Amino acid sequence: MAAQDQSVPALLRNLVDEITRLIRQELRLAQAETSEKLTQLQTGALALIVGLLLGFCALLILLQAIVVALATAMPGWLASLIVGVVVAIVAFILVWQGQRNMNPANLVPERTLQSIRADKDAVIERAP
Repeated sequence: MAAQDQSVPALLRNLVDEITRLIRQELRLAQAETSEKLTQLQTGALALIVGLLLGFCALLILLQAIVVALATAMPGWLASLIVGVVVAIVAFILVWQGQRNMNPANLVPERTLQSIRADKDAVIERAP
């Protein structure tokens, strides 16, 4: 019985050490994944800002095309209209991409959550 009394405290110490190490590893993983998600958020924000600026430029070009078209019936307005439409399409694509990158569902630290669930299951399985 003395061997069992000594092994129980040792087992408890080992369990506490393993849980502490596990928590530290999970925190490091969460920190790394959060850093990745922040970079993704920054990239999405930059694409959104650039898309909005290009959209504004497209609006100005389209307005200039309307002014040119109304001022004279020369083909100059057609060139402005084509450029304005192309810039508007590029702006739409950038804004769409930026919104998709900034979707809250994409910012969830999925690997960390999966790892924590797996660790929890492993601890439950090892528990007497």
